[in-house]
Amino acid sequence: MLTVPHEFAHAWAADRLGDDTPRNEGRLTLNPLAHVDWIGTVLVPAVISLFGGGLLGWGRAVNTSPWKLRGGLSGLALVALAGPASNIVFAFVLAAAVALTSAAWPAVAALAARALWLSIFLALFNLLPVPPLDGSKLLLAARLPVRLYEELARFGFLLILVAMTSTSLGHWMSAASWTVARGILGLFVR
Repeated sequence: MLTVPHEFAHAWAADRLGDDTPRNEGRLTLNPLAHVDWIGTVLVPAVISLFGGGLLGWGRAVNTSPWKLRGGLSGLALVALAGPASNIVFAFVLAAAVALTSAAWPAVAALAARALWLSIFLALFNLLPVPPLDGSKLLLAARLPVRLYEELARFGFLLILVAMTSTSLGHWMSAASWTVARGILGLFVR
């Protein structure tokens, strides 16, 4: 479950920057149940897979209080970046898993390789500057007027759907993810 290290990283970064909200809500853990959004992590992916669809899902977002964070909105940007950064770190862990299992368990290695690509893809996807994605917090840190951010948030999911289906953005992100994944894998498998 790729959402666990991602959401944990948000909680950990917020905690390190002085916001005890994630700790108080039980989110400063690698226990998957703490990060499950029953609709986004279970129901939606199950229904989509039943109909042979693509990939869509999400974990329960970590609540933070920007006024508690050292650095305020700049601290919020660091918390937001912690999630995609954890996806990159996890990609290296998955590449090591591919290297360790490729000879004895090729099916496990293939699954880990696919998860490696997905982890990179999720890092790129989450950096899109559209609410509710992590990249949108960078807009707040850049001092985009809150009112404009709220208007953007009203149409966030629609903007993401349009961008991913009506432009080459999704194709580009997929191709870039494979390129980066192969590069990381090349560090572990010769």
